[in-house]
Amino acid sequence: MFFPYKDDNPQILIPYVTYGILGLNLLIFFYHNLLTGPMAQYAFTLRFGMIPAHFWNGDAAGILTYTRNLMEQQAPGLAWDGLSTVTLLPGLVTLFTAPFLHAGWLHLLGNMLFLYVFADNIEGALGHRKFLLFYILMALAAGATHLLVRPDSMIPVVGASGAISGVLGGYMVRYPQARIHVFVFILFIITTIRLPAYVVLGWWFIVQAASGALSLQSQLGGGTAWFEHIGGFIAGFSFMAIAGRHRKLAGQI
Repeated sequence: MFFPYKDDNPQILIPYVTYGILGLNLLIFFYHNLLTGPMAQYAFTLRFGMIPAHFWNGDAAGILTYTRNLMEQQAPGLAWDGLSTVTLLPGLVTLFTAPFLHAGWLHLLGNMLFLYVFADNIEGALGHRKFLLFYILMALAAGATHLLVRPDSMIPVVGASGAISGVLGGYMVRYPQARIHVFVFILFIITTIRLPAYVVLGWWFIVQAASGALSLQSQLGGGTAWFEHIGGFIAGFSFMAIAGRHRKLAGQI
């Protein structure tokens, strides 16, 4: 298994937007975890997370009842009555809010490491304003993919991984030969090597696609939102491939 932790691709500008997105994710995570009690924290997730069933049919009451019953089964010793009174944001709004929430430290740190390693060069390639638009579009594309694949799911989806997957797809097109430093886990052996970006990110996408296919056997739609990763990566790959084609055509004129 590969786990990237840095690249040898030099920055061509200070990635202010990348740092801003990273900082915003951290601030929201800290605020979320400062809320008193698991009920308040999960209510925050429900309100700002993306819930496909709510997006498509707006049945907030049914979703809240389902969620309350689910949490009472998973943690029966806690009071979950307050979940019945949560006001859900409009589904369209949550496409923009969900990418800034995270379910735990490992979820947050994994996403932020990938953002830190790969996003600075895409911001350098596109410029600050275009990169911000690109990041938002990738989040929307990733969220839309999950909505289409899991339209009946009542589980809230949170996390920046869909948008970051778009960054990875763009990076694979723009910098396929860039050297990526990765941890390699083989049974109980951990070592580090450098590999071309197309190998690291190509393998990453294969894992996401295989995991997504296996997840279709589950009816719950919980766990990792694999199709957000798949949709985001394809969107980022396509965007950068088209942009690169336009650059070449402009250079020939």
